[in-house]
Amino acid sequence: MSNEWIPEIMYEEESNIPFIMVPQGSTMPKLLYVFESRETDHTEPNHEGEEVPVYEWDLHQYADMIVLKDNLEKEVYDKVRNALGLEPLDDAMAKGEKITEKIKNNLDN
Repeated sequence: MSNEWIPEIMYEEESNIPFIMVPQGSTMPKLLYVFESRETDHTEPNHEGEEVPVYEWDLHQYADMIVLKDNLEKEVYDKVRNALGLEPLDDAMAKGEKITEKIKNNLDN
């Protein structure tokens, strides 16, 4: 990351898709680290002696697909897409072009 800024994941009220405001002069991270936190059935005493829930923490990594696409061989990139439950890129692009064509036709009519 340039300029040592820390990305903040934010949401708009109308969308479930998060976004990150990238400051001028900085670049979007190629990899994000996100902790998954889950409450367990256990508790332990805090500093005041009150019982508080115990949480499990698992670290996840999320890679920028554009970086992978630009740096992996096509076959390897398609294997990554497959592992994520996505279609091969050529198939997905062909479907996207058909959808775009339908939208254009509907706008013309």
